[in-house]
Amino acid sequence: MQNWFLLTLMALLLFGIQRFLYKVSAERNCNTAWTTFAFMGTVTIFSTLSFCALGQSVHNLRFLLLISLINSLSFVSGTIATIEALKYISTSVAYPLIRLNTAIVVIFSIWYFGDRLSVFQITGIIIAITVILLLTRLDDGNRSSTKSPRRAMLLVIVALFSGAIAAISSKFAALEVNLLAFMAISYAMSMVVSLCLRKKLGSVGANHTEALIIGFFIGLVNFGGFYFLLRALSSGPLSIIIPVTGMYFVISIILAFLFYREKLSALRVLAIVLTAFAIILMRL
Repeated sequence: MQNWFLLTLMALLLFGIQRFLYKVSAERNCNTAWTTFAFMGTVTIFSTLSFCALGQSVHNLRFLLLISLINSLSFVSGTIATIEALKYISTSVAYPLIRLNTAIVVIFSIWYFGDRLSVFQITGIIIAITVILLLTRLDDGNRSSTKSPRRAMLLVIVALFSGAIAAISSKFAALEVNLLAFMAISYAMSMVVSLCLRKKLGSVGANHTEALIIGFFIGLVNFGGFYFLLRALSSGPLSIIIPVTGMYFVISIILAFLFYREKLSALRVLAIVLTAFAIILMRL
């Protein structure tokens, strides 16, 4: 197995756990800004400590700051929009819709980076996008009780486009700048944004202590997942890596079913099987 693909699978697993923790934050009625603040702060600290401990250096500072800013604003917007959306709609509806950004990233990667894909890999990508569309069209058991459907859809759209921009900017960063420095600066910027929004995103009775604890564990998981993703992007094709990691919602759906008893229909089980098949094809 190619090294970049193994790193991609490790990122997939950790991102799935991370997104499930988003669900936990929403279910526990945590202040989204405090959760995000703790999440971003944890990654910032670990990235900075790792950068210093390894004695690494920074080159191309101007581009590093620019790409970090773009990534930070898009990622924090997507993170906050995702967590807020989960307060209105279920995991199995929100994540497949948001991951439609995979199609945007694949098209951009083929056009800009000129990725050359085998027939198997193209088939795998098509299956991955089909899985996303399949899950998006499935009837959700909780849909009748969805609160503020327009607000939920707006949040999903923000998360969708923000995720595409974050993924593409991560590819540029992986090719051009020091990975740990990029993570430290990008997440530090996101931490500041989250802190500024702490009052606007608060809710009555929100548990700040739990928000900080959950955010810390999200940060731990994301530190590993995002570093693996950047390492994979530094040598592997964006058009394959993003569709694979984009199927993280399958792991999140399984965990939500196990812990929150969210509906897991036969078609969703089929989607999970197709996901595994798509991953196998994309490594050929």
